[in-house]
Amino acid sequence: MSEIPTDFRYAATHEWVRDEGDGTVTVGITDHAQASLGDLVFVELPETEGTMEAGASCAVVESVKAASDIYAPVDGEIIAVNDAVSEEPERVNNDPYGEGWLFRMRMADAGVLGELLDADGYAEVVEAES
Repeated sequence: MSEIPTDFRYAATHEWVRDEGDGTVTVGITDHAQASLGDLVFVELPETEGTMEAGASCAVVESVKAASDIYAPVDGEIIAVNDAVSEEPERVNNDPYGEGWLFRMRMADAGVLGELLDADGYAEVVEAES
């Protein structure tokens, strides 16, 4: 089974969320997601303007197999993007929970983090898809 860090939260759409403790979160795609897609060849990151609603498509990752939308896991403002993954999409494949992060958000309501899946809940989503 793919790696699922226990200190992150997860969306059923395969995004991980790391709480930075200051009202912001870092977001990327899970190890399972990147492994399912295969070698990434293109990453389109969101703009750092305006706000996003949870569940809204805000980025795209493309592999030799498929393209996949990336969704905002919480309501909030995109405050930073990882330009390095646009230049080197393989960073997402090589280190999805580290150098392969995609964007950072300032949450509209930090209380919603508890509504996202924990590692066990995400593992159940992955298992159900297998």
